[in-house]
Amino acid sequence: NRMRRERAMALFEEGYNCAQSVFLAFSDLHGMDTHTAAALSSSFGGGMGRLREVCGAVSGMFLTAGILYGYDDPGAREEKAAHYARIQELAKAFEEKNGSIVCRELLGDDSQSSYTGSGADHADICEGGAVYARVRQPQPVGGGISVQDVD
Repeated sequence: NRMRRERAMALFEEGYNCAQSVFLAFSDLHGMDTHTAAALSSSFGGGMGRLREVCGAVSGMFLTAGILYGYDDPGAREEKAAHYARIQELAKAFEEKNGSIVCRELLGDDSQSSYTGSGADHADICEGGAVYARVRQPQPVGGGISVQDVD
């Protein structure tokens, strides 16, 4: 929703990375304190520590799905399968909307070097996790967080 998008963008402008911005935008739902949530998600910015792999906004979305709807019983095969289906659904929808879930492809940077584009361009791309992720009531499979355009 628009409120989460604005929250994520404000956090990004404060200096939080994409993953932190998205994950912190959902802190009212997951209840984790800011310090812990920011530290937990800090490694995922820049496509996993500036490796330009999986987009930080996508990682933030996945972290949110995990804390809200993930499984914690290693023997819970059905819950594990349902959760992985949810993550795959999120990834597919994000990729359909944005062309990729890979940071370097989203930014048009095929090198492994640090991003050199403008902060505004980066913010436009990285807001995707907050723009398209919203939380709804859990459903048996594929429920929880959905990817949609809220504009």
